[in-house]
Amino acid sequence: MRERLKSNLSNNVVTHLFAPSIETEQYRSFESMMEVNKAHLVMLISEGIIKFEVGKEIMDSLEEIGEAGPEQLEINPNLEDLYFNIEAVLINKVGKEIGGQLHTGRSRNDLYATVLRLNSRKAVLEICHLLIELRYTLLTLAEKYKHVVMTAYTHMQPAEPITLGHYLSAMLYALDRDFSRFIAAFHRTNYSPLGAGATASTTFPINRKQTARLLGFINPMGNSLDGIASRDYLLEIVSAMNIFANNMSRLSQDLYIWSTDEFGLVEVDDSVAASSSIMPQKKNPITLEHIKAKSGHVLGGLVSMTSIMKNTPYGHSRDLAGESHKGFWEAASEVKAAAVLMNETLDTVSFKEEQMIKRAKNNFSTVTELANVLVREGGVSFREAHQIVGQLVSEMIEANTPVTKVTSEAIRKISYQLLGKEIVITEVSINKALDPVENAKAKNAEGGPAPSTVELQLEAMRTKLHKDRKWLEEQYKVIEERKEDLSNFIK
Repeated sequence: MRERLKSNLSNNVVTHLFAPSIETEQYRSFESMMEVNKAHLVMLISEGIIKFEVGKEIMDSLEEIGEAGPEQLEINPNLEDLYFNIEAVLINKVGKEIGGQLHTGRSRNDLYATVLRLNSRKAVLEICHLLIELRYTLLTLAEKYKHVVMTAYTHMQPAEPITLGHYLSAMLYALDRDFSRFIAAFHRTNYSPLGAGATASTTFPINRKQTARLLGFINPMGNSLDGIASRDYLLEIVSAMNIFANNMSRLSQDLYIWSTDEFGLVEVDDSVAASSSIMPQKKNPITLEHIKAKSGHVLGGLVSMTSIMKNTPYGHSRDLAGESHKGFWEAASEVKAAAVLMNETLDTVSFKEEQMIKRAKNNFSTVTELANVLVREGGVSFREAHQIVGQLVSEMIEANTPVTKVTSEAIRKISYQLLGKEIVITEVSINKALDPVENAKAKNAEGGPAPSTVELQLEAMRTKLHKDRKWLEEQYKVIEERKEDLSNFIK
């Protein structure tokens, strides 16, 4: 293997490059590498590139190695990578003349490029599974709380009454887009580089469509250089992870603030909270804190990968093939952990409905509707109505008067001061406008927070979620069917 080189690997190279890499890949990539070996071998036999008897002997040994598992490998880091360690076991079993034929018509470059796509494809499907679970949890909560009125906030200040179901529905729409991004990334990942060789394919009459099909890919990649050089699909996946983690972080931030004593709208379950070593009264919502922090790790993975890849030539190199994807695996691990933690937190959370409606009644969030009433019943422009209500709120806050004490007389006086004309609104209209429940119920424009429109939103999300779950099941089914096909070829 090192015939061209005149000296052995230095201890530092072995210790700091090859040993850590093999240790990581031994368990992450063993199964995928064995699948690639078997698919490639089946193709070599089918195309008559190696004799059936030779292929059968190699396949029997590969089966033995696979059944023994990665933990049975006696790793020699001087062999540089996992593949050569597996090949060494194979050659030890059947000899170099037989075992050495497995590598016919391929390179480590296309082998590892294929293994990486198999591994990353698996990671995407795992995240999709967790994302579907999270969306079902949110859907259940949104349906349960579609009538519960709360305050929406802009600039972290009370804005207008909405329903809790409306807020949760908004998160469902965000996560629906996240899932769509993962589907798109999965599609572009799911093509096979196997057969691309080191960069220029091979002169052997290989059948790339067969190996692609046996490994569950859509098709072979169309260009051999692109097959070994492309890693943009990893950036696309991690970009989708980053946006998903960002959405979870923003949800966590809202729940985190709402769980404070000052808000008192949310309480996380004891099972996802921690106490203090010194303050016995503490109940800390730690999962929310960790979810927010994990989004930073995901972003770090994306930045790391991008900064490495942008300085590599469009071909094969160790910085591309050996270093660039490290951030991918940390990002995948962190986003999966965040999704699990978020799902459990939401599954056990308590929303303080009485406190929500109490706040909405008393924080002036309903007065936008009062301005609307002035337009409809008082015959003024919205800008004039905005001016009247703004002055009214200012005076009431200064006088420490609650919003529930708005009177028709107060509106009449302020309208005369500001506009030179008296605007008279009935107490009935005022009270209806300032009732947060009626306020939210009246906002029934498409996409609005009224329970009736929220139900339409949830129905759309429910339909999309069922469709996405079916898509995920179909991907797993195709992969499993191809594995069965591969097993049948082996038999």
